[in-house]
Amino acid sequence: MKKVVALIMASVFAFSLAGCKKSEDKKETQAESKTESKAEEQKSGELIKVGIINNDPNESGYRTANDADLKKMFTKENGYDASFSYSLKNDEQIQYAKTFIQNEVDYLLLSAADTAGWDSVLQDAKAAGVKVILFDRTIDADPSLYEASIVSDMNKEGDTAVNWLAGQNLPEYNVIHIQGVMGSAAQQGRSGALDKKVAAEANWKIVKQQTAEWNAEKAQQIVQSVIDSGEKFNVI
Repeated sequence: MKKVVALIMASVFAFSLAGCKKSEDKKETQAESKTESKAEEQKSGELIKVGIINNDPNESGYRTANDADLKKMFTKENGYDASFSYSLKNDEQIQYAKTFIQNEVDYLLLSAADTAGWDSVLQDAKAAGVKVILFDRTIDADPSLYEASIVSDMNKEGDTAVNWLAGQNLPEYNVIHIQGVMGSAAQQGRSGALDKKVAAEANWKIVKQQTAEWNAEKAQQIVQSVIDSGEKFNVI
């Protein structure tokens, strides 16, 4: 199922790269001139240059499938010259973005590690005529700085999980909450629903709330620390 979703996402990217366009002011700008120049080059048969910034493929089964499908889609046979960079650190991702812009990619695909800090580099991308597409993770930036946003509804995911858990009608909820990378859209969106529920219900308690940074070994260590402490829990 996750692989199918990832494949659909990759397919949407391909169509987006081929045809997405915003209505802009008719006045010609430097960025528009560069974009038109690139379009002329691509008409002559040159490959579309794509820079893809993603989270670590080993983060999860979803991310592994997502990365594999992106690589399957963005090939020279399909008309793309794609480069990939990976990191769970926002500052490293921003540096990758700067490098891709300097290398004059046509499109920058971004799954951001953190929602903050992207305005400056995306302004540079826009000035250089590089079209930005967000995937999986949203960011806190002016929507005019990116062409499309194909992202997960992390708030909805959090609400769905908490509502399902509440539906189990446990007498009490003592929760070990293992989070993703702090500051990411996934961490913020999914955590919000649980925090609200704990604040509203007397029989809901967070025993431990800590990031494992998408690392299974760290997650196991967090759970083991609670077991060793002797504090009771019934939800992870």
